[in-house]
Amino acid sequence: MQELQYGAIKIQYHLEFSERKTLGITVTPDMAVLVKAPEGTPQERIEEKLEKRARWILKQQSFFLRFYPKQPEKQYRGGESHLYLGRQYRLRVATAKKNEVHFSGKEIQVYHTPKSTAQSVLTNWYRYRAKAKFAEIAEPWIQHFGKYGVQPEGLFMQEMPTRWGSCTAKGKIILNPELIKAPKACIEYIIVHELCHLIHKHHTQKFFQLQSALMPDWEKWKDKLEALMA
Repeated sequence: MQELQYGAIKIQYHLEFSERKTLGITVTPDMAVLVKAPEGTPQERIEEKLEKRARWILKQQSFFLRFYPKQPEKQYRGGESHLYLGRQYRLRVATAKKNEVHFSGKEIQVYHTPKSTAQSVLTNWYRYRAKAKFAEIAEPWIQHFGKYGVQPEGLFMQEMPTRWGSCTAKGKIILNPELIKAPKACIEYIIVHELCHLIHKHHTQKFFQLQSALMPDWEKWKDKLEALMA
């Protein structure tokens, strides 16, 4: 953890070097500041960039602060509310001879054996649902991007503590399974965002022009996603 003195405020940040060409700054929903820089970038250059972006960083942290304190950690007990596709559903938990989840549209019923837990069973159910739902939502967009002469190598899921999605250099679209808890439009936004990286690798003006052309209200869904999942 490093820090930058900005007036009377100390901005703490995590610094990571990689084989990238540009220096990027990200503020995560838990208000952490992540700085990713090309290998060999002088510390002075990093601090100069941070100072230029300091107001934006503080503004982002202030935005996320509105959603604190966070909800208490889930206990995975009957009566709790859990998100699925942007809606809250009441959880019903019971022990049984086999692990399974029943979704009625009104509640999520979790049955688990004595050797397993409601949390593990529900997590597996979320991943199962995410795999099918992400593919369903992504397919029309993948077809649409075909007219630009690009196609992802595949759609994959991976738990990522600070990102909703990513696009590898080889064209793999990776989505955070936690997205299954967000509204469909939020999931679409992340998919469109990552597909745009097949055409424009970096967050350039052309990247955002393309994203806005395809999804004019993307900022609305970005804000909703961050607010909902913070």
